[in-house]
Amino acid sequence: MNLVTPAPDLGDGVRAGFSSRVGGSSRPPYDALNLALSVGDDEAAVQANRLALAVECGLPPAGLTWMRQVHGRDVWYAAADQPGPREPVDAMFTDQPGRALCVLVADCAPVLLADPRARIVGAAHAGREGLLAGVIPALVTAMTSAGASPVRMRAVIGPAICGGCYEVPPELQARVAAVVPAAACATRAGSCGLDIAAGVRAQLAAAGVARIDADGRCPMQVADLYSYRREGRTGRFAGLVWLAP
Repeated sequence: MNLVTPAPDLGDGVRAGFSSRVGGSSRPPYDALNLALSVGDDEAAVQANRLALAVECGLPPAGLTWMRQVHGRDVWYAAADQPGPREPVDAMFTDQPGRALCVLVADCAPVLLADPRARIVGAAHAGREGLLAGVIPALVTAMTSAGASPVRMRAVIGPAICGGCYEVPPELQARVAAVVPAAACATRAGSCGLDIAAGVRAQLAAAGVARIDADGRCPMQVADLYSYRREGRTGRFAGLVWLAP
């Protein structure tokens, strides 16, 4: 069973993909491939799921790097001698081959970035608050400071709740639209909505990222993906990106 759906091409020497909820060890309501330790699932099941994911990707368990996400804008560099960030962060980047950067989501957008020439990759957790905080431009800036170039970067926006499903109060829509106008939309019912992927795309473009692709799936509408808005108590799937040796 394939546990990872390959992401659109991020360039030579870059591997990337998205997990689903299929094929793991977790019991309901986390069934089955929950990868988050922070949602109430049995830790042993989550660790077994993470091991299965690593094996699927041809990496050792220590090759998967996880964040403690808080809907902020802090970015961490994954060096060779550090197993993971000590503080909460919502974005990471690295130039270390074989080190997969993992971002956990269940409606928010997992955003994967790469400059294949500079051999630098990054990953960000971008939901409503992440858009407001500016986690996407913060990651692009951090990668650029390390030697990447936005004009060479490729980005993939992973599965995220679509604007047709994401209804929000008018005042919340206005607050987000004041910072990221592209995120404002109408839902299928004609009410106020937010399109997270559109907001991320706009921020990537404004940061100068040359090529932007999107997975396009909406977790609210795809049973094989976790959706917090649909289910409440549930697991998390992952977007991950790494440099091949």
